[in-house]
Amino acid sequence: MAEISDEYILSLFANNKTQEQAFGLLLKKYQRFIYYNARRIVVTHEDANDVTQNVCIKFWKNLDKFRGDSSLKTWISKICTNEALTFIEKKKKLLNLSDDSYTDFLVVTHADDNFISASEIEQLLQEAIIKLPPKQRAVFTMRYYDETPYAEMAQIFDTSESALKASYHFAAEKIKKSLSEHLTF
Repeated sequence: MAEISDEYILSLFANNKTQEQAFGLLLKKYQRFIYYNARRIVVTHEDANDVTQNVCIKFWKNLDKFRGDSSLKTWISKICTNEALTFIEKKKKLLNLSDDSYTDFLVVTHADDNFISASEIEQLLQEAIIKLPPKQRAVFTMRYYDETPYAEMAQIFDTSESALKASYHFAAEKIKKSLSEHLTF
């Protein structure tokens, strides 16, 4: 079966009788994408599930407001990124943790998480990524894992491509430094 186009899904959503079908197709097409984007930002499986659910609710409630200024995937990425960053802030407040304490909490949680690859280098890479500030982590993971173009990321983060390039560069340098402290090449 060929992939269903966003245009087709949006046309179904425009008709009240086929909105639920359109939403089902959206979920089928983008749920995994949303989960992995959220997972890279919030780190844990449970938190990524919560963010994914929140994102799905938000795009169901707001799909009629989608103007087509960007691709549907970019629009969903923006919702996902904002929801993940908001989730982190709420969780830090709920746990009464500072940024550094929350980062330490994530590193410990990640070490106990069997979902991530067990290889030592992958573990060290994931820990270095976790130590990045949340927004920088989001920029790095979108670019590194998904090869998201800077122009698309600029729409997601409402910032310039040059600011995102700088953020990615600083994140990569922090990760290199962290890895070099643990590995000898």
